[in-house]
Amino acid sequence: MNKKDKEYYKKLILEKRENLVDELSMLKETALDDSSRKSSGNSSSYSYHMADLGTDSQEREKAYLFLARENKYLRYLNEALERIERGVYGICKICEKPIPKARLKAVSHATMCVPCKTEYNENNNQ
Repeated sequence: MNKKDKEYYKKLILEKRENLVDELSMLKETALDDSSRKSSGNSSSYSYHMADLGTDSQEREKAYLFLARENKYLRYLNEALERIERGVYGICKICEKPIPKARLKAVSHATMCVPCKTEYNENNNQ
């Protein structure tokens, strides 16, 4: 991979990371939101109606799940940036052949080429 390609992928990953960080901050606000208690004027953890409490709880739980997923994705993006710095970005960790550019554009944090990833998934699903 030449220097121009590395700069392109680094920029792509940094843009994805910046968008993800913004999304994570919004998710954190949702997960930690206690506005339903504030808006009701009630400092207890109960909404005015049990259905409201269930909805609030479900929304917070979804936000926590999204936070976990997005934090994992952020870790993958950071690892991809580290691979760029080490000079091993775009090289399959199994067969050590270059990962096609089309795959890197689609999955910028990819560590395996499609054939190796497919074989890996098949072997780990048994």
